[in-house]
Amino acid sequence: MNILTVENIGKSFGERVLFTDISFGISKGQKIAFIARNGVGKTTLLRIIAGEESPDEGQVITRRGLNIGYLAQDDKLDDEMSIEQVILSTDNPVLKVVQEYEESLLHPEDKAAYQKAYDAMERIGGWDFELRYKQILTRLQLPDLKQKVGTLSGGQRKRLSLAVTLLGNPDLLILDEPTNHLDMTMIEWLEQYLKDAKLSLFMVTHDRYFLERVCDEIIELDQGKIYKYTGNYSYFLDKKQQRLDIEKASVEKAKNLYRKELQWIRRTPMARTSKAKYRIQAFDAIKEQAHRKTDEERMNLEINMQRLGSKVLELHHVQKQYGGRKLISSFSYVFKRGERVGIIGDNGSGKTTLLNIIAKKINPDQGKVVHGETLRIGYYSQRGMSYKSGQKVIDVIREFGEYIPLTKGKKITAAQLLERFLFDRKQQYDYVEKLSGGEKKRLFLCTVLIQNPNFLILDEPTNDLDIITLNVLEEFLNEYPGTLLVVSHDRYFMDKTVDHLFVLKGAEIKDFPGNYSDYKESLAQRKNEKKNTPEKKTATKEKTVSLSYKEKQELQSLEKEIKDLEHKKKLLEDGFAQGQIPEDKIYIAGEHLKVIIRELEEKEMRWLELSMKGGE
Repeated sequence: MNILTVENIGKSFGERVLFTDISFGISKGQKIAFIARNGVGKTTLLRIIAGEESPDEGQVITRRGLNIGYLAQDDKLDDEMSIEQVILSTDNPVLKVVQEYEESLLHPEDKAAYQKAYDAMERIGGWDFELRYKQILTRLQLPDLKQKVGTLSGGQRKRLSLAVTLLGNPDLLILDEPTNHLDMTMIEWLEQYLKDAKLSLFMVTHDRYFLERVCDEIIELDQGKIYKYTGNYSYFLDKKQQRLDIEKASVEKAKNLYRKELQWIRRTPMARTSKAKYRIQAFDAIKEQAHRKTDEERMNLEINMQRLGSKVLELHHVQKQYGGRKLISSFSYVFKRGERVGIIGDNGSGKTTLLNIIAKKINPDQGKVVHGETLRIGYYSQRGMSYKSGQKVIDVIREFGEYIPLTKGKKITAAQLLERFLFDRKQQYDYVEKLSGGEKKRLFLCTVLIQNPNFLILDEPTNDLDIITLNVLEEFLNEYPGTLLVVSHDRYFMDKTVDHLFVLKGAEIKDFPGNYSDYKESLAQRKNEKKNTPEKKTATKEKTVSLSYKEKQELQSLEKEIKDLEHKKKLLEDGFAQGQIPEDKIYIAGEHLKVIIRELEEKEMRWLELSMKGGE
């Protein structure tokens, strides 16, 4: 059942046509990703679907009463409010129910109003709302509920906007690049949250593991046409390649026929006014098919890299702290030629600080950084590219020269280089401020690479880049002969481009020999080994030694209660799975299951608290 239908919509800005005649539907429970190249209006399309912008043509039809939650790239938060005030001031249906319940308590004589409010609280889960929003804020590393919005970083504001959107319990959730500004732990939590949530989802994201694990349909806008793929990202890649192969064969066939028909047209000009008019009309259709692009335009990345000497870059006992907090503690490392290193850690762990120290943008408090004589660093930073107001795209590149040197002694003009980075001649004379976020990032990448670095530093390069550009960048990096240092929350990108990791935890930096998936597998393996260790029972007895008699009794009681609750939970879950619960009892059984799960979590947390106390 469609909950939202997009019918033949189109949108232009001046002479620039973003898209025309776009149609598709979103059904209840569907989780759809929208894929397209930067600059074709992905964000504009999301705004139109969310009702925040109108199309120039066509319409968006929504089911009556549809609750839409929209996470935009830019927030509309009030700087003067605290985090908790933002949550409690939203137009959230749960908050209205809670308010009505609290008002009913002020008039105990009106039993009908109280019962109605109580039933609404039960139905909408009002009792759990405070617990739920605190859990979500903790997961998104926003634990200080009294902190003012005006003091939050850009990333923290984006995470608060995400929390507000999720707490609105939308029927349809629209997300524009939701993984930007989230670290890997948060992304994995959000991935699981959306996977389990019973809602419809329409999103734009460049995170391919996210696409793989969350989405069940992908809609692609390619050269003005919509293509639908019912499956995850792997299915999309497979079916798209099949489509491109068929189109390529079709175009090759049309080219052969075009050449034959062109010869006929040239030989027989008189036929233009005779009985062969139908053949000339057919020729025009063949010509259009023969000149059709069959594959994505390819970004062609070439650099004329200076060879690295034996000494690349060395760190000796580097330390750094900010505001009394130590970020890096006595870190030493000697980089080698061709090394490919990824850096991972929670937000605020010092990843960008480490990059800035390595690039000599900031100085360490102690220790030293030594650059080799032939070292040439290219630094793609989160800060982005600086450009002058009113500057045109081509002027940005011409600052590096009218002619740009490439490999094997070749050189090309600034205009030709921009074409290789998918900026056509018309767009080259656009003002930089008119570009989309992703197009600005692509231009910034161009300015970094044309300086021919032999040590490439990439700080969150995947933010705002489309999947097409990311695939090309990954291919380039796999062939790149220099040393590579990458900070990215994009797990797919990290897996494809790095050989080992610097893992930042506390002020320590540990070197892990493998990519991100290897690291996660290693963590899971260690967790299992710890869980299955034979000393576990002995350890539990030793942990309870420092507990009081009352606490020991509570710990023993909790173990029995947890076991009973787990048994009840399993019985109910089995009843649902096997269809043994009568239809008129399903709602009550579902609510009962929620209570059991909540009680089980609380008792497990208390058991863990007592166990840890006993081990002090």
